[in-house]
Amino acid sequence: QVQLVESGGGLVQPGGSLRLSCAASGSILSINSMGWYRQAPGKERELVARIISGGSTNYADSVKGRFTISRDNAKNTVYLQMNSLKPEDTAVDYCNGRHPKSNSGYTWEYDYWGQGTQVTVSS
Repeated sequence: QVQLVESGGGLVQPGGSLRLSCAASGSILSINSMGWYRQAPGKERELVARIISGGSTNYADSVKGRFTISRDNAKNTVYLQMNSLKPEDTAVDYCNGRHPKSNSGYTWEYDYWGQGTQVTVSS
């Protein structure tokens, strides 16, 4: 099984930076894509960034140009560099791994989730 553990959250002032880390107990090569989601108070969980095995990435419009997702396969770790943080970035950030599974010709996406790490942006 795959275990995901996030770290690096904390309290920062607007305009500051944080780097989140997601360490996987198993090889991330076994996971098709890795991503970061966040859930702000009173809001639905939303995709922040995702990186595919081939290296392609995608970002939520609200974080484009400010956040960068990367992966280190040798360390089995995924990172989210967050710059120019805004108060609206305040949320619990969750690491996600997604991999297709199949049975009897039916295929679905299986999600692995970390426990979450709190990011608070406040002056």
